[in-house]
Amino acid sequence: MNWHVIQSPPDAELDKLAERYGLHALHVEDCRHRDQRAKVEESGSYLFVVLKAIQLLPDGTLEASDLDIFLGKDFLITVQEAEHAHLKDIVSRIEATKPTRPDVTFYRILDAVVDSYIPVLDQFNEAIDELEDTVLNDPSPTALSQILQTKRLLIETRRVLGNMRDVTSHVQKTECALIASDQLPFLRDVYDHLTRNLDLIEMQRDLLTGSLDIYLSSVANRTNQVMKVLTVLGTIALPSIVISGFFGMNLHGLPWFQHNHGTLIAAGIMLASTIALLVLLRILRWF
Repeated sequence: MNWHVIQSPPDAELDKLAERYGLHALHVEDCRHRDQRAKVEESGSYLFVVLKAIQLLPDGTLEASDLDIFLGKDFLITVQEAEHAHLKDIVSRIEATKPTRPDVTFYRILDAVVDSYIPVLDQFNEAIDELEDTVLNDPSPTALSQILQTKRLLIETRRVLGNMRDVTSHVQKTECALIASDQLPFLRDVYDHLTRNLDLIEMQRDLLTGSLDIYLSSVANRTNQVMKVLTVLGTIALPSIVISGFFGMNLHGLPWFQHNHGTLIAAGIMLASTIALLVLLRILRWF
């Protein structure tokens, strides 16, 4: 097997290999125009496959990189993005084993790329656990922003894994002489891994939705508590307002109007009515 590792898509070596093995110009163009979706295309003497590798960056964004593969009867060409160290590590590690079959090498690369999704999903699990604790203890707008951002990242991850599952399904079902029948069980195993990862993503999305519901409920409960306190305070102040307004009318016919302790008597009535109202509210369990 001739394995050609292209570490930079603009490399002129890719043009030479295209001429040597009869690679289609559109496939070469896909290699040089990145951000392709994961796909597989049959082209007579070879298979053209685009794999997607993902990783979470320290700034919280998701980076997806392409690994393009030309699988032929006696050759394998891999074209990877120069700046993606993880893909380089995968290819270098498999290349060090000195494989002799193109289809086996293709399976190993595919399996390694799929296994690289697990650390990303673990990071999502940790982030979701932290968000659940945050929305319970401190449901702030920052927590809401983190929930929505994580949900967007999960949607993007699900899109990548969904396309990868379609690629694996197509490869294992295609009747192609380039992939021997003894490799089909291994490809089905990769398909199962992708399906399990997608199920995990769906569970994580449900957990995020639950965290969002908890956040909204916490905010609503806090608002209800504030309104409850304000209502109780306003109700407590109501008797004093009524009595002070009544005496503020300066009606000379009122009792104790000319009394030396009229002010104290009015204040006592206000205090007594307030206490009575507090007792009533307590009996009604309003606070």
